[in-house]
Amino acid sequence: MTDLIKVQHDDFNVAEQYQQLIQNNQQDGAVVFFVGLVRDFNQQQSIKSLTLEHYPAMTEKVLNLIVEQAREKWPLGRISVVHRVGTMQLGEQIVFVGVTSQHRQAAFEAGQFIMDILKTQAPFWKKEQTEQGSHWVDAKESDQTQAQTWLK
Repeated sequence: MTDLIKVQHDDFNVAEQYQQLIQNNQQDGAVVFFVGLVRDFNQQQSIKSLTLEHYPAMTEKVLNLIVEQAREKWPLGRISVVHRVGTMQLGEQIVFVGVTSQHRQAAFEAGQFIMDILKTQAPFWKKEQTEQGSHWVDAKESDQTQAQTWLK
């Protein structure tokens, strides 16, 4: 089992992340990944750009704990979590979550679990730049509700 957890300013290459999940990995038959992008609209406002800040030591610790929780719930092979910080423009990549498993159901569920828990528990602070100015964004209630379904 190999986990890759990175928090970085630089963009990532999805094809390279995928290759790391499958290279010399003949035991897993399923690969699921998610890529989150900066979108142009959120909570009734047009977005110009997005800035993510974090507390480095704590963020990586929490991401590792989320991955450990996923491993306790599902039989998983490799896991990759790459999350960007800094200012990103519309359409830029924010996060990559990739999971391998012997079977697709575990890979799908674990990938969704990691993303849902990451959105609500990882210490990232999100600031949106809009036509009206900049503002910090709280976690959405729908994200909190979805995370709670996994933690029951």
